[in-house]
Amino acid sequence: MKVDGGIGFDVRRVVEEAQEAEAAGYAGVWSAETSHDPFLPLLLGAEHTDRLELGTGIAVAFARSPMTLAMTAYDLQRFSEGRFLLGLGSQIKPHIEKRFSMPWSHPAPRMREFILAMRAIWDCWMNGTKLDFRGDFYSHTLMTPFFNPGPSEYGVPTVFLAAVGQKMTEVAGEVADGMLVHGFTTERYLREVTLPALERGWHKGGKTRADFQLSLPSFVVTGRDEAETERAATAVRQQIAFYGSTPAYRAVLDLHGWGDLQDELNRLSKQGEWEQMGRLITDDVLTTFAIVTEPGGVAKQLLSRFGDVIDRISFYAPYTAANDLWGPIVQELSAA
Repeated sequence: MKVDGGIGFDVRRVVEEAQEAEAAGYAGVWSAETSHDPFLPLLLGAEHTDRLELGTGIAVAFARSPMTLAMTAYDLQRFSEGRFLLGLGSQIKPHIEKRFSMPWSHPAPRMREFILAMRAIWDCWMNGTKLDFRGDFYSHTLMTPFFNPGPSEYGVPTVFLAAVGQKMTEVAGEVADGMLVHGFTTERYLREVTLPALERGWHKGGKTRADFQLSLPSFVVTGRDEAETERAATAVRQQIAFYGSTPAYRAVLDLHGWGDLQDELNRLSKQGEWEQMGRLITDDVLTTFAIVTEPGGVAKQLLSRFGDVIDRISFYAPYTAANDLWGPIVQELSAA
């Protein structure tokens, strides 16, 4: 199992963070698109590491066109000498329309077409194929030599797609190389909903499980003593509550019979009652979504839940913990 970490946005720290991750045995690092560009830290990280894979987890696809994203990803794949992982996500309608001022419609079919359009562009650059992609949402039919970077000795990027719902998960299975499983998931949802949807996608795309990678940021509650563990639990409860308030993620709660919790979390979120939302996450909900154990038991529990399903794992720990706490866990998981 590959174990991944994260990378921040402070350009004064990015190089150090990437080198520390590589030295600690992490297989890769992911950057997020929140309040900063997700690609720039990876450029610095690639320059100052040798084997570390570098990915976006995620870059917002619908904030860009297939052409602009194809170019950025192609360049990073070349600069990193084949170590770039393009993780994409759709975001939600209000952000796409009101924050990015971009069109939103039919997210799963649009995402499928977006990735196929990128692949057509890369095929043109790699193999000299005439660019003639015509879809319902995107059309790319012009590529003159001046704008063609030509073939890359490192091939095209590996494409991961973030998904929760069944339609987007099927798209991931059909047209992507891997899936970024949302942190707001459970073992049961992964096995009963996500995997069957992926299998339908693999069938459409003519793939098998061996052609695909599953990456999961798993919630982890741990600490060196009771006080540390309790602080970690409070932070994770609040993060679970935040995701649980989102209507698009209700299906995960519904599967466990907790649909009414989503209604209450959504109501409180509109009132800004973030702390109160966290208190609604019971111990039962917490231990269903998160690994809750002492540091020495984290790897064992992760492997017990996900060892036969997940290819890449990272720690979703929205709290401060000592850096050396994770080292033995990384080594145990990597050996597995």
